[in-house]
Amino acid sequence: MPVAGAPLRLRGRTLDGPVVMAVVNRTTDSFYAPARYDEDGALEAVARAVDEGADLVDLGGVRAGRGPEVTTEDEIARVVPVVARVRAAFPDVLVSVDTWRAPVARAAADEGADLVNDTWAGHDPELVHVAAECGLGIVCSHTGGAVPRTDPFRVSYPALPGHDPLDGVLDDVVATVGAAARRAVALGIDPASVLVDPTHDFGKNTWHSLHLTRRTEALVALGFPVLMAFSRKDFVGETLDLEADERLEGTLAATAVAAWLGARVFRAHDVRATRRTLDMVASIRGERAPARAVRGLV
Repeated sequence: MPVAGAPLRLRGRTLDGPVVMAVVNRTTDSFYAPARYDEDGALEAVARAVDEGADLVDLGGVRAGRGPEVTTEDEIARVVPVVARVRAAFPDVLVSVDTWRAPVARAAADEGADLVNDTWAGHDPELVHVAAECGLGIVCSHTGGAVPRTDPFRVSYPALPGHDPLDGVLDDVVATVGAAARRAVALGIDPASVLVDPTHDFGKNTWHSLHLTRRTEALVALGFPVLMAFSRKDFVGETLDLEADERLEGTLAATAVAAWLGARVFRAHDVRATRRTLDMVASIRGERAPARAVRGLV
């Protein structure tokens, strides 16, 4: 059986089991329409996510892909008040902020955020310093050099000499996120609060994202908690020829594979389905007892 992944620790709390990170977007143009919320709607979405089994909520104010400009000030206005309201209403919920901008992270930290989800691979070099100074965890991601809010175009990753030709993207991801994670630790961030994310679809085509999923163990071997953000992404849609609103089953299949291989944290739009999938995988791995087991006993 594949080895278990590293546990996640945030705000002094250690999470040994699979972790569901619920997506809550304060945007008007997220690629998945049901995840777009105004401020009050975002708070209601957090309450729903907690009820459905989320351990962590990820608040974002800027669509990852192309779209209208969102200034730093706009992003702070969208996200930071929600951080404050979530912290007040749900004091035990862990809060992540999906941003690549250091000023946004600092403002969110002031209101009680626990994690910075930097999906743009350190584009702002000050971001990791803010995380270290404010006692936040950080996600170390991979974009293949792509800058924020751009889409991949004919990207390629040559394999290292002697390696499987398909492993070019894996070699690049492991080297990039490994170096970023070690830098975060050197700045004083707890290794258990440093997540590594292969960042499916960012700077990658569908073949790349599929290969990274099947080679999850190579990321787990880095020794940091592995985050997988599969939820309804294009690589799932292209693989099954489905639009975003029909990609749940494909997302859950990828989730089950990565969880079996040791990934720890799963960013999800569909919290209840993801929670159930992860709990079932954990039980098959022998890491979680069944909720009840009476068949054949009574």
